[in-house]
Amino acid sequence: MPLYEFQCQNCNETFTKKMSVSEMEKTKVRCPKCNSENVRKKISNFFSITSKKS
Repeated sequence: MPLYEFQCQNCNETFTKKMSVSEMEKTKVRCPKCNSENVRKKISNFFSITSKKS
């Protein structure tokens, strides 16, 4: 499951949330600090973990 990074537009809190792609499309994300729905998804880096050795 991917990690998404959000920033609250009310209190400026930045937080991450682990959600499936389908869950991300249909769920309203709330800020854990102020409980606001006024959040914006941030563009962030990502990495993958594989079981194969390089």
